[in-house]
Amino acid sequence: MLIKCPHCQKLNRLPVERLSDKPICGACKASLLLGPIEADQTSFQEILKVSKLPIIVDFWAPWCGPCKMFAPTFQASAKKHGEQILHIKIDTEANPSIGQQYNIRSIPTLAIFKNGIEIERISGALPSSQLEQLITRVL
Repeated sequence: MLIKCPHCQKLNRLPVERLSDKPICGACKASLLLGPIEADQTSFQEILKVSKLPIIVDFWAPWCGPCKMFAPTFQASAKKHGEQILHIKIDTEANPSIGQQYNIRSIPTLAIFKNGIEIERISGALPSSQLEQLITRVL
């Protein structure tokens, strides 16, 4: 899969099974996990299968105002907790079948996965304090 470095914006090719190994950027040597990972249907299913880390998924769409307002909060959380919990963003407009598969009825919706199984779901844009509480509970 390709992951954009959150620091230098270079694309890095990374085998999905190495996501839990704290991968670094080939160009700037910064952690690739300190920013949200943009996934599609295929890459998300692979991540779910192999990740040893818990996963928080932001189901969003580019036309959604609350999604755009929540994006910096999710970004800050990834920067703070990215090596403890994977932060994944899934554009439900570009990937409608994944929205249907996970029964996403409103966006933004956050879903938490552990060992490939969804353990919690919250709809709506959360303030940073509530997102922090959610992540603390999961970790």
